[in-house]
Amino acid sequence: MSYTVRFAKESDIPTILELLKQVNRVHYEGRPDLFKPETKYSAEDLRGILQDDQTPVFVCADESGRVLGHGFCVLERPDNTRLLADITTCYIDDICVEESARGRQVGRAIYEHILGFARQKGCYRITLNVWSCNPGAMRFYETLGLIPYKVGMEKIL
Repeated sequence: MSYTVRFAKESDIPTILELLKQVNRVHYEGRPDLFKPETKYSAEDLRGILQDDQTPVFVCADESGRVLGHGFCVLERPDNTRLLADITTCYIDDICVEESARGRQVGRAIYEHILGFARQKGCYRITLNVWSCNPGAMRFYETLGLIPYKVGMEKIL
């Protein structure tokens, strides 16, 4: 199957909101002590994100134009360049593939598109966070060649 990965547009917002519900369900079920059972963004939030050049959002559509997944990014530079190298990072805030389309290379298509976009923008690296309650996502990112660069730890009191 062939896919098209493109910048998201306002008409994609309803589908993106549905995908965000799927992402949040995984996190909420894995860590109900931390996550609320609602979406990360509202439709209004998404309109603002889609208009900001520093927060590109991509969608992956099948041959019929049906959106099967999304990838949210944030272009970042360090605040304290006295301590950190002055590099641009493409932080992947979220990748989600429609549940019915998982295992069909949609996530890979989104990631590869983001990788090309980041290179075009002169980014030094791509980063993302994976919750330990989502081992499937961890395996997916490892198959793409990503490796841990820092580890968050906690103690619940």
